[in-house]
Amino acid sequence: MDFAHSGIDFSLVSIYAFWALFVILILYLRREDRREGYPLEEDGSGRLVPAGGVLFTALPKTFRLPLGAGTVTVPNDRRDRRPVAARRTAAAPGSPLEPTGNPMVDGVGPASYADRAKVPDLTHDGAVKIVPMRVATDFHITDGDPDPRGMAVLGADGRKAGTVTEIWVDRAESVIRYLELALPDSTDTVLLPMPFALVDRRRGRIQVDAITAAQFADVPKTAVPDQITFYEEDRIAGYFGGGYLYATPDRTEPLL
Repeated sequence: MDFAHSGIDFSLVSIYAFWALFVILILYLRREDRREGYPLEEDGSGRLVPAGGVLFTALPKTFRLPLGAGTVTVPNDRRDRRPVAARRTAAAPGSPLEPTGNPMVDGVGPASYADRAKVPDLTHDGAVKIVPMRVATDFHITDGDPDPRGMAVLGADGRKAGTVTEIWVDRAESVIRYLELALPDSTDTVLLPMPFALVDRRRGRIQVDAITAAQFADVPKTAVPDQITFYEEDRIAGYFGGGYLYATPDRTEPLL
């Protein structure tokens, strides 16, 4: 057969086929990326915004969670209906919020946290991932590294917030995740995320710039003494992170 005189341009057909497959790929990706966080919620009114029609709306898909933790179907109608302890500074969409209470406790702005699952993270074999060393007895501090246990913890105001009594480790990553503090004049203990702790080996103390000593009393607690859930991790990290804006009145003011 003489393809030169058949009237079929195979190079042109290849280009058209590529374009068609490329359009199909784009439509597929746009549908799949609308599983988490959709449908959108309009700022201010709370009205749900359509996801974009049939071609741009993901069909429900059910995923099996690891270790027999059940299933989850997305997209779904799960919305964050938690009340926000803040008021708008203006009526326009996207206007900043002004806290009406204690923003670090209420989870406003940089202190916000996601409503994550109230279960602990697990290792690949099903063991609780983040635990104190009194549980993970096979962990120890490497020779030559400072042991923070027994060190005083100072807040951003230079006052003593508490004393480190235990170390929480990540069994999967083999790193320190939290320091457990005993608060003065109290039987309560709180967890300090390791990234917020500056260990001063020479002086034998730990400096925390995020919050003041008194504010350690309001650090969110864990429901179980030797475990921490995804939800609790987000709350604790949000509390300390929010301190960089809300811990003292001068931090909320402009730099210039």
